[in-house]
Amino acid sequence: MKKGLVEPAFVFEEETFLTVSKTSLFFAGDGFSVYNRNAQLVFRVDSYGPDPHDRTELVLMDATGRCLLTVRRKRPSLHHRWEGYVGERMEGQKPIFSVRRSSIIGRSSVTVEVFRDPPEEYQIEGSFAQRNCTIYNADKEPVAEIHRKVDVSTNVVLGKDVFSLALKAGFDAAFAMGLVLVLDQINGDGFVEEEEEEEEEEEEEEGEMDLTAVE
Repeated sequence: MKKGLVEPAFVFEEETFLTVSKTSLFFAGDGFSVYNRNAQLVFRVDSYGPDPHDRTELVLMDATGRCLLTVRRKRPSLHHRWEGYVGERMEGQKPIFSVRRSSIIGRSSVTVEVFRDPPEEYQIEGSFAQRNCTIYNADKEPVAEIHRKVDVSTNVVLGKDVFSLALKAGFDAAFAMGLVLVLDQINGDGFVEEEEEEEEEEEEEEGEMDLTAVE
């Protein structure tokens, strides 16, 4: 990506390493603070509570509190489909990207569609739950990576609430962080359970339709 999808100011000319830290550890999908190598705050997401309603729309802000990106879960959705909007989402505003999780037998993947001309597609592979995944562009080139953070002074791997986000030159950091927010939600236990319930409901409805057809 040569131009910023979300914010040109966060498209860096050199490979960039950010440290992502959860600001609260009580619930899956809490707030985040993101720092650069100089320990300067780059992004933040304010904490939000355990109410699922509060977690269907999240706002990524810069260090000053300016809204950069809103990610919102599209409902109803059986595959954790989320959409991203520039700035604070307004009624009728069109998304700039969508994220969906699809399950293939024995394997789960995440696909990102960017609504540009021409459109772009990214694949996220690996395990975000283990803080070990990579974002690939359509040419299968890695553009961003998420890894466990290692304390350089002690050479000790830190907990999962602190991890590294490595960005290739030219990849929008705000966009990448928006994807992190979605991945965090997809891996939240509450949403996994909710998705299973939705799938069960659809299967029941299909079963009722089959019975009706037989009658």
